[in-house]
Amino acid sequence: MSFDLVVKNGTVVDGSGGASYRADVGVTDGRITAIGRINEKSKQSIDAEGHVVSPGFVDGHTHMDAQIFWDPIGSCSCYHGVTSAIMGNCGFTLAPCAKEDADLVFRNLERAEDISREAMLAGIDWTWESFPEYLDTLDRLPKGINYGGYIGHSALRTYVMGEKAFEHEANDDEVRTMQGLVKEAMHAGARGFSTSRTINHTTADDRAVASRLAGWDEVRAIVNAVGETGKGVFEIAGEGPSARDPEAVREYQCRLRDLAIESGVTQTWGMFSSRSVPDHWQTYTDLLDETAAGGGRIFAQVHSRGLNTLLSFETSLPFDKWDTWVEFRALDLEQQKVKLRDPAVKAKLVEVASRPYTGPRVVGAEPRPPKWDYIYPMDDMQYDKPSMAQLASERGVHPAELMIDMALERDLKMFFRAPIANENMSEVIKLIKHPRSVVTFSDSGAHVSQIMDSSLQTHLLSYWVREKQALALEDAVRQLTYNPSTMWGLHDRGLIREGMAADLLVFDPDTIGANMPEVMHDLPAGATRLKQTSTGIKHTVVNGEILLTNNEHTGAVPGKLLRS
Repeated sequence: MSFDLVVKNGTVVDGSGGASYRADVGVTDGRITAIGRINEKSKQSIDAEGHVVSPGFVDGHTHMDAQIFWDPIGSCSCYHGVTSAIMGNCGFTLAPCAKEDADLVFRNLERAEDISREAMLAGIDWTWESFPEYLDTLDRLPKGINYGGYIGHSALRTYVMGEKAFEHEANDDEVRTMQGLVKEAMHAGARGFSTSRTINHTTADDRAVASRLAGWDEVRAIVNAVGETGKGVFEIAGEGPSARDPEAVREYQCRLRDLAIESGVTQTWGMFSSRSVPDHWQTYTDLLDETAAGGGRIFAQVHSRGLNTLLSFETSLPFDKWDTWVEFRALDLEQQKVKLRDPAVKAKLVEVASRPYTGPRVVGAEPRPPKWDYIYPMDDMQYDKPSMAQLASERGVHPAELMIDMALERDLKMFFRAPIANENMSEVIKLIKHPRSVVTFSDSGAHVSQIMDSSLQTHLLSYWVREKQALALEDAVRQLTYNPSTMWGLHDRGLIREGMAADLLVFDPDTIGANMPEVMHDLPAGATRLKQTSTGIKHTVVNGEILLTNNEHTGAVPGKLLRS
C-alpha cells in the first residue's frame, strides 16, 4: 500500500483522552488509512521525532464569515492548530441577504463584532441571496481550513422584515417565514441557528442588533423548526440577567432548559466567571446538569484564560474619547511620541486619565474605563504578572503615567491586557474541567483590533498543561479535538483513527505557545487588525495536505465546507 503522506516517529495523542503512544500515521486521499509502524513509500513524509501528533483543533466559536472572503488560510486560528472552525455565531451572518441590502447585515456586524464596514465592502464579492446560495459560494472559495456555519438570527430578521427588524417583534406570518427559511438552510447544510440577546451587541448608532428585538416566542418557534430537521445546534449570546436578581436569572435559565428539552436541539452558550459575582457561573453549570436530567442537552463554551481586551497606543486605549486625549489621539504615532515627551502634555494627560469616567456606556470588547488593579503589562507572553496598580505603587507614580512610560520605552509598541471576564484563574480551571464544557470561544474574525483570543488553544497547552501542570496533555488535547468535534457533529474529525479525516498537528509540547501579537493594517481598505502566530507547531495538516510549516503557508488550500 502506498500513501500520500506519512507522519513518522511521532508520539500520538489521539484526541480520545487515552494514553499517548508512539506510531506512524498514514494518509491516503485525505483520510487516515494506517496507524502503526509504516514502511511503505509515500509521496510526502513528515519526521515527527520528538513531537506530538494530534488531531487538528476545532474552534466552535468564530466570526470568520467576512474574513473567509479575503483570507484563504484562516488566520489567526490556523497559526494555533485550528483546522476546523464554526462561524456565524451570535446571530451574525451574511445570509440570507440580497446584495442591495448588505448594509443591513453590516449594521449588525460593524460595532458588535468590530468588523470594518469598509473592509467588508472592499473584500466581499456578493454573489448570493439565500442561505443555500451563500453555502454554495463558500464551497467554491479557496480555504486553508475547514468551515461550518450557522444561519444567524439578525440576518434572518433583516431579510424577512427589513428595517423593521431593528424596531419591533415579528408578527406571526414573519415568524412562519423565518421558520421556513431556517429549515431550508438546515437542509442545505447549516450547522444550526444562532442568536444574540445580550446588551453588549449594539449597532454603530447605539441601537440593539436585530435579533435583540425578537420576543422569546419567536426564538422558541425558530429553534423548534430546527428541531424538526433532526440535526443542528442552537447557539445563543445570552440575556445575562443580573446576578443580583436571582428570580430573573432563574426565569431565564428555565427558558433555556425548557427550550433544549422541548426542541431536542443541542444548545450552547459562553460561560465565564466574573470577579464582581464570583460564584454566579455555578448556577449555569447546575443548569447544564439539570437540563441533562430532563432529557435535553446543553454544553457550555469556556475560555482558557481571561477574556482580555488588548490596549495599546497603536490600537485603542481607555481614554481615547476623553477630554484632551481625544485631540491627542487624533495625531499620528510619531507626533504622539513627541508630545508624550513634553512634561506638561504628559502631566495633563495623566491628570485627565485619573478622573472618574462620565461618558457613555461601553459595550462588548471596547476598552473599559481603567480598573488599574485589573490591567496588566504585556511585554511578553508570560501570563501571570503584577497589575499596573501594584507596579505603579512600587514606583510611586500614577498607573496612567507608568503606562505612558512603559509604552514610550518600546516606541509605543506595547500592549496591556485588561480582562473583562475570567479574571480569577482558579475559577477558569474549574470551568475548563467541567464535564459539560468545551474549551473554545476564540471569536476569531471579530473584535479584530480589540482582542486576540485565536491563541486560546496554544495557551491551554502552554499554561495549563506545561506551566501549571493542572491538566494532562491527553486531557487538554481531547478538549480541543474530540469534544468540540462531537458537540458540533463533526463526526469524522477530532480523533486519530483509521477512516477519519486527516486533520493533524505536529507540535513540540515543550515549546508550544503563542507569540506576541502585532498590529497589522492589511485588511481590505487598510483596516487594522491584531495578528498572532505561535511557536512549537511544526506542521498543520488539513484533509491530508500540509497547510502550514512553522507558521509559513505552503500554498495549499485543502479546506472544505463542512455541511451538516
